[in-house]
This record gives sequence, structure tokens and C-alpha cells, in this order.
Amino acid sequence: MGLFTKDIATLQDLYVHQLQDIYYAEQQITKALPKMIEKATDPQLKQGFETHLRETEGQIERLKRVFSLEGLEEKGVTCPAIDGIIKEANETAGDVADKAVLDAALTAAAQAVEHYEISRYGTLIAWAKQLGRSECAAILAETLAEEKATDEKLTQLAESRINASAELAEA
Repeated sequence: MGLFTKDIATLQDLYVHQLQDIYYAEQQITKALPKMIEKATDPQLKQGFETHLRETEGQIERLKRVFSLEGLEEKGVTCPAIDGIIKEANETAGDVADKAVLDAALTAAAQAVEHYEISRYGTLIAWAKQLGRSECAAILAETLAEEKATDEKLTQLAESRINASAELAEA
């Protein structure tokens, strides 16, 4: 037994484990986003988090469809990576007093989450295709496109206003 909850002997086993991992991660993200919405002060950032919360709920529904197509129980497995990213975000946000700097910290934390999700969904799509699960790959690709779009919006927001506002914060 390695790093996983059970022995993984095949690509199918690995694929299922990764589906369960991202399912858990998406659920944790839906718990974290309302806190980020509450803390964000930039109106566009707040709106972006609200939009992504709704998208994440839809992404969970897509994962449920994939589980169903695979004949699997909808089940998550603890994802230490997402737990760590969220924990770090909470700790960092708790240490920031200036609202503009807090918005920059929240933006960076959200991008860390997005990058994790982008890597996971990209891998899942490749494995689904390899396993002949083209319908599952197409469903997962919808979510990957949303995650990439969210990351790009966060980058644009950070570069156009959030980072500049944080730079002007009083020391």
C-alpha cells in the first residue's frame, strides 16, 4: 500500500481514485468560497467568487454524471492537497489586516486552487480517453474549460487592479 487508501493496480483504479479525489476537493471548495466571498472587498473579486461558487456546484453535478456513467457510487476520498491549499489560504487571510492586500491574498489563494483543479481535470481527461470513456472525457472537459476561464479572469483582475491596490497599501 502506498500513498492511497487502497492498493491501486490499474489505470482504471487510479482514474477512479482521482475522480473521488476531485469530488472531495470540489465539495471542500464549495465550503471555502462563501468565506472568501465574505472577506473579499473588491466588488469584481467578490462577484467572481460568487460566480465560481455557482460553477463549482455545477461541476459537482457533472462529476455525479461521470460517476453514474462509470457505474460508481458518488464518493469522495480525502484530498490532502486541497485541504492544505485551503488551510494555507485561511491562515494567510487571517494574517492580513489591509483590505487591498487581503484581496491580493485571496486572489492568489483562488489561483492556487484553480491550478490544482486544472492539473487534476487535465489528467482525468487523458485517462478517460485512454480508457475509452469519451463521454466522461467530454463532461470533464467542460469543467476544465471553466477552471481555465476562472484562472484567466483572476489573472486579469489581479494584473489590472488588485495587485496595484495592494501595492498602495500603507505599511
